[in-house]
Amino acid sequence: MIVRILSEGQYRVDDAQAARLDRYDEDLLTAVERNDEGAFRRLFEAVIDLVRQGERLGDTLPVQSDLILPPADTTLEEARRYLETPATDGSGH
Repeated sequence: MIVRILSEGQYRVDDAQAARLDRYDEDLLTAVERNDEGAFRRLFEAVIDLVRQGERLGDTLPVQSDLILPPADTTLEEARRYLETPATDGSGH
């Protein structure tokens, strides 16, 4: 799976990392819905750290991302806006 962190780059994560990312998804959505900044920050930092453990892809290699994450310093309010914005690349992410 290829994951892009906006303003940072792309990473290839293995199947085990991808499965862990899926498990974080629901918890992150719950934190956003509950407006729980602390939980959101803790979970989002864990997601970013997990992605960064993957293989960093070079900037010259154009690869379509399977998942696009906002920048690592994204706030809960920014994440809420990001979640409400429809994807423009047709991927549904």
